[in-house]
Amino acid sequence: MSWLLIAFLIIFGIILLILEILVLPGHIIFGLIGFCLFGFGIFKSFDIYGTTAGIITALISVIVAIIALVLSLRSKTWNKLKLNAQITGKVNTESLDLKIGDRGSTIGRLAPSGKADFNGKLYEVRTNNLFLDPNTDIEVQKIDSNIIYVKPVSDKPKDI
Repeated sequence: MSWLLIAFLIIFGIILLILEILVLPGHIIFGLIGFCLFGFGIFKSFDIYGTTAGIITALISVIVAIIALVLSLRSKTWNKLKLNAQITGKVNTESLDLKIGDRGSTIGRLAPSGKADFNGKLYEVRTNNLFLDPNTDIEVQKIDSNIIYVKPVSDKPKDI
């Protein structure tokens, strides 16, 4: 077995170990295969070339593995692979023209949040754990830091 094959085994083992740590955590098979290749390469170095060459190979392999792990953990390494998109959409950021008691209707189902129409404007609204069907008449119950809480309107007179 040549030095080239031993170096290939060790480097491929390091790559699999880093993949298991950073890219595929929980897939222990890559880590096991990487560790076995890494160890087998060092073992063959001891077996074929002797103790001195084996110790040198082991030390160089561990140093290369540590350097590779440190370089792969740096944040700039993964910038080309990561998603850099940002969500810029916001809900109910314009000044609210609503006040408690205003009436409107649901656009879609509120389960328990969804969209509602108040005077031709759409707002994101919430109920207090109620599920309301589309086109249900609603009333603003509370406004808490741009979160609009609504309740269904009941046109039935209350019993005294």
